[in-house]
Amino acid sequence: MDPLQIGTVSVIAIVLLIYLGVYIPIALGVVSFVSIWLMRDNFDLAMNLLKIAVSDSVMEYTFATVPLFTFMGLIVSKAGMGSDIYEVMNSAFRRVKGGIGMATVGANAVFAAVTGSSIASASVFATVAVPQMLKLNYNPRFAVGVVAGSSVLGMIIPPSAMLIIYSLVAEQSVGDMFLAGIVPGLLLAAAYIGAIAFAGRFTPSFVGGVDMPDEEPLSLAEMLGKTLPLVLLVLLVLGGIYTGWLTPVEAGAAGATMGLLIAIVRKRMTLQTFWEALIETGHITAAILFLITAASIYSRMLGLAGVPNMLGDVMSQHQLSIATIMTIYVLLMLFLGTLLDTASIILIVVPLFLPLIEPLGLSPVWFGIVTVVGAEIGLLTPPLGISCFVIKTTLNDERITLKDVFLGALPFAFVMLIVLILLIRFPALSIGILG
Repeated sequence: MDPLQIGTVSVIAIVLLIYLGVYIPIALGVVSFVSIWLMRDNFDLAMNLLKIAVSDSVMEYTFATVPLFTFMGLIVSKAGMGSDIYEVMNSAFRRVKGGIGMATVGANAVFAAVTGSSIASASVFATVAVPQMLKLNYNPRFAVGVVAGSSVLGMIIPPSAMLIIYSLVAEQSVGDMFLAGIVPGLLLAAAYIGAIAFAGRFTPSFVGGVDMPDEEPLSLAEMLGKTLPLVLLVLLVLGGIYTGWLTPVEAGAAGATMGLLIAIVRKRMTLQTFWEALIETGHITAAILFLITAASIYSRMLGLAGVPNMLGDVMSQHQLSIATIMTIYVLLMLFLGTLLDTASIILIVVPLFLPLIEPLGLSPVWFGIVTVVGAEIGLLTPPLGISCFVIKTTLNDERITLKDVFLGALPFAFVMLIVLILLIRFPALSIGILG
């Protein structure tokens, strides 16, 4: 086989191995390494490219954002700040039909701005919001669907682990990716709230629920006390990056420190919790490090095989428009989303399509936002739907099946698709903030 055939077969092999259960970085790394060896018939070259992949990816200074933002998110999660912001949002939306669902979306949006993790959001709000919605006789599918749908905000609203992974793979500024994710994340949150209002008005049986009991709403002082710490944390991190006072790495360090101080002052941090956060940060960082290394050698393998050039030639010959290319790209991500997790999709498709996007004069930052939103839809779709599995496992309620979670999440996946189309059609929604 010539290098192009080897490269094409290797991409298919990677997808099949991941689907069969092989650990993602191992599938990426091993297949790419062997492919380079076969293409050049040179074991030493494959080893050298592996060494370069390590030094050029995870040993970069910007990679320090991963453990810092991960630690900040874990501290905030373990300190119970998610339940605080939920109480505030619930008090604000208490008189609106489906208001508790809107409160969950709003709380998830704020929580996402300091955790950057869909899994953390799904876990926290599955235990905080779902039981209360069931208590008020909301439709169980709506209850779990709201939590599943809004949990994806953690991967879009910065700081986001997926935006960091994309920036490292695509060699883009982490700060630019964070800023570009603000408007799309808020747009998606607003679209969710609008969809819930629409469902409450026209399909009340899907929403269900009864009027909330006549409890005293939170006072302004109580709301400020519960939200101010998170707001200050968001302003420190994103404000520091936007104004140029802090680099993304420095913002991550400042945010982690401030989050820890807030947890200590509010007496929600013990030595055991602190140690658990450190250990979990190490595990997550090591996993992402392995992923980035494997993705780097995968990109080099594709370049040696000429796969991106082949795709470019095919699209040139058929004179495909940008709209057609993006349609193919989105459909590919939606298909892979039924089989793979978000990180895997990003690592596989970005090295294939980014070389096609840049010559067209399109922004790699905009392309990154489109990629993350498109890949995130996979968190809500069967059979993999990681957020749905997390919610089912966290709830451990026999009344709610995995089927209920997926069916409840389906309308929110559709809303995500509409927002994705808007982001593709109007790039200024994501990159306009960059000036």
